Amino acid sequence: MTHILAIDQGTTSSRAILFDADMRITATAQEEFAQHYPDSGWVEHDPLDLWSTTAGTCREVIERAGIAPRDIAAIGITNQRETTVVWDKATGKPVHNAIVWQDRRTADFCRTMREAGHEKTITEKTGLLMDPYFSATKLKWILDNVDGARERAQRGELLFGTVDTWLIWRMTGGASHVTDATNACRTMLYDIHKGAWSSTICKLLDIPMQMLPEVRDCASDFGETRPDLFGHAVPILGVAGDQQAATLGQACFGEGMLKSTYGTGCFALLNTGAVPVRSENRLLTTVAYQFDGTPTYALEGSIFIAGAVVQWLRDGLKIIREAKETQPLAETADPAQQVVLVPAFTGLGAPYWNAECRGAIYGLTRNSGPAEFARAALESVGYQTRDLLEAMAADWQASGAGDVLRVDGGMSASDWAMQFLADILGAPVDRPEITETTALGAAWLAGMRAGIYPDAEGFAGNWRLERRFEPRFSEADRDARYARWKAAVQATMTV
Repeated sequence: MTHILAIDQGTTSSRAILFDADMRITATAQEEFAQHYPDSGWVEHDPLDLWSTTAGTCREVIERAGIAPRDIAAIGITNQRETTVVWDKATGKPVHNAIVWQDRRTADFCRTMREAGHEKTITEKTGLLMDPYFSATKLKWILDNVDGARERAQRGELLFGTVDTWLIWRMTGGASHVTDATNACRTMLYDIHKGAWSSTICKLLDIPMQMLPEVRDCASDFGETRPDLFGHAVPILGVAGDQQAATLGQACFGEGMLKSTYGTGCFALLNTGAVPVRSENRLLTTVAYQFDGTPTYALEGSIFIAGAVVQWLRDGLKIIREAKETQPLAETADPAQQVVLVPAFTGLGAPYWNAECRGAIYGLTRNSGPAEFARAALESVGYQTRDLLEAMAADWQASGAGDVLRVDGGMSASDWAMQFLADILGAPVDRPEITETTALGAAWLAGMRAGIYPDAEGFAGNWRLERRFEPRFSEADRDARYARWKAAVQATMTV
């Protein structure tokens, strides 16, 4: 058994990656699935699409690698977080489409809860803010809006899970209804201090606790795949939400280490060690990872639109055909123009947490065209990252925090975007040799548990730098650009 199968179930596609005993990628497979937008600000997935594309890519990657299922020592799973699935315990049939983390349908309810003074309790227990982003109000919406769902849940007939839980339940033939601490802590139902589901919050939202999965460490026994799935039962030994898996894949095991992942959204995590740091700047306090029942905490800033802004250039404006065209376009933009794009397509995440505002573009002239739009799109990701890191610096007083930013995810492949990121931050940006850090983190969890990969210290020693981007802007130029961004954000939120 010389391979680890990593499942990376994301917002727009499912991927399977096989790693060998030296943690090198042997083969990959990927399949996109449909996005559903039934109303303004609503985003859904068909849970059966999540399952079929996951199972299909797993079978495909095994075939591509030319190995037998018995050669796989373990499976590690990483997944889009907060996305909410509810299904029938007996039949496995979902009662509603999965409500995706980007979905804003519960914004009014969250506002009502904040006005009623409940956010303080939520934040004290979960480290999160009262926001539609998290799973809890999505789950409540399903129970409130699907005929008979709440009564069935109270009778123990329905199960809830984030995507990891849903996939594990399907892979094990219903034998395991489990999750890990990093996914549980994103539901807004999990007390990160006690390491348990909060009966107080469940009662507040009228959520039956029997729906909730068992919470385990990131490296643990999550069950075995049913034998007919791949032709051989394979243990599932590692699970982490995508951003925590990327933190592991970037070997950010030390206090003060910082990574930022650029996928559909952008997510920056700062390792704060054994003590959860309460944010005064509307960041999230979250579990970075958990081993042997002991959590390590992080401050997290979440940007809803990062790589998705490039998808908008492609699918919405149709000014590019492929994402890779964005960089050469940006390089040709008129340097005299000061176009600023605030991509609040589904509201703004940290540190603003404004669910109602929508995207806007400022500084347009008669000569503004595709090149200026492309540059503004890429720059928007750098500006939003600076927002996060400034908030982290204010919350985290330890010296050296965030001196270097480790980056990964699809957009990190853009030299132009990463150079602008270093320029606007005024700090080095490090890109590793392996940018598939989310899948690598999941693979490492499973491989470590299976005994074929090294411990955290040994794994950290294998991290390799591909390129460091050093800042080039003067301080005056950097601050002037950032001031324009802040003014644009303020204008967007007041429209």
